[in-house]
Amino acid sequence: MASDQTQGGGPAPMTGLTLAITSIALALGTFMQVLDSTIANVSIPTIAGNLGVSSSQGTWVITAFAVANGVSVPLTGWLMGRYGVVKTFVASVVLFTIASFLCGISWNLSSLIFFRILQGAVSGPMIPGSQALLIMIFPPAKRGTALAIWSMTTLVAPICGPILGGYISDNISWPWIFLINVPVGILCAVICWRNMASRETPTRKLPIDRTGFMLLLVWVGALQVMLDTGKEADWFSSPAIVVEMWIAIIGFVAWVIWELNEKHPIVDLSLFKSSNFAIGTIAFCLGYAVFFGNNLLLPLWLQTRMGYIATWAGLVAAPSGVVAVFLTPFMARLLTRVDARWVATLSLSAFGLSFWMRSGYTPDASFGVLVVPLLVQGVAMSTFFLSMVTISLNGIPPQQTPQASGLSNFSRITAGSFAASLATTIWDRGAAVHQTRLAETMSATDPAYVGTVGKLQGVGLSGLQAAGAVTQQAVNQAYLLAALDFFRVSAWLCLILIPLVWLTKKAMSGGGAHAAAD
Repeated sequence: MASDQTQGGGPAPMTGLTLAITSIALALGTFMQVLDSTIANVSIPTIAGNLGVSSSQGTWVITAFAVANGVSVPLTGWLMGRYGVVKTFVASVVLFTIASFLCGISWNLSSLIFFRILQGAVSGPMIPGSQALLIMIFPPAKRGTALAIWSMTTLVAPICGPILGGYISDNISWPWIFLINVPVGILCAVICWRNMASRETPTRKLPIDRTGFMLLLVWVGALQVMLDTGKEADWFSSPAIVVEMWIAIIGFVAWVIWELNEKHPIVDLSLFKSSNFAIGTIAFCLGYAVFFGNNLLLPLWLQTRMGYIATWAGLVAAPSGVVAVFLTPFMARLLTRVDARWVATLSLSAFGLSFWMRSGYTPDASFGVLVVPLLVQGVAMSTFFLSMVTISLNGIPPQQTPQASGLSNFSRITAGSFAASLATTIWDRGAAVHQTRLAETMSATDPAYVGTVGKLQGVGLSGLQAAGAVTQQAVNQAYLLAALDFFRVSAWLCLILIPLVWLTKKAMSGGGAHAAAD
């Protein structure tokens, strides 16, 4: 919408060096936001150890950001319409930079989680804002170039996140994974404001659905707190968890009823009347949740049970992003000629194969063996987002596309944050079950156990030290078996989602006629 207004009598598209510098600044805005959703993944054990909490508590650093970011996304459209795209984007970058600084100077887990919530809440407009402004400053003939810059940035950041987070945690200090945003944010805000303040989009006074937004905060917040604290509180044996569950349920029902009857809803739930949007969004959310949970679990397992430092855990995860960056331009062209349902099937099959390959990991798996399934995941990443967005938005009227895109992003991000909480809980519970089974076979009279303890005593360990070493190996083995179970179930979940995709209508990138004809 903003780009159309600019073409119709507004400032001419940028050219030359000004266009290049402004494009880089806008790309940096996207880069920072996406980077901060992944950079902490490999740093969780380091952060948790430094702040004196468990790794599972440390995952709140990830989920707090994701939930706050997801909840703030529905506000983006209203903010841009009320204050203009340029002001909203620049203000978001400035506030994000301040919040990043506060994260870097956090003194305990509670303060870090609070500042991560703040960081996520103010970052909502950064990705849609950078996309809208890139389209605005490029000539219409080069709009594809603008979208390519934006897409590549969103894929490069997840590659850099684990590597950068790991390197900083190992060689500098974990606060710098947040403090590095400060100079980048200042540079981005200054350049964007100087070069685009005169290109502000028209504004108008718009009503805001305050009640809907508050109800959204209540039910999403209550559900996330329940998922994050449930394990430590022994789930539903805790009165607090039961109260949080009922607040989430009642809040969700009240929110749905309110939004369906509100004249200007913050989230337009009527979009779910479109079968493609409803089914496509469900498949998108479930697929992303499985992907996000696995992306969190792998570096956590490598660092806490396999002895990997954060840098190497990041390097294991990085190849998937490299493959995705290389293949995405080809897959984007493929989507203009092939039904998105076939591309989504390829993506979910590749995800399933990647997770199934991971279920064959062994305690002595080499770096190369760990990386190969991630290369397959890169194929899935290059097609997943493109195909799912194409399916979900197929048949949505142009005037409703921004609301549909916002609702799809909110649903996806929220699903990912819930998956992060559930992944660590499922992993720990699975490990406890396997530990019990292993303990049953490790009796003091078991020949294998006695022989192993004897060998360890033979190299200088005391009886107690030898028994402790064997027990620790059993715990590591239990966590490995639990991780393998998680990977195996994830693979099946991806395959189960394929028939769901085929319940939607035919969709092709940029081709509404194809959908209509089906």
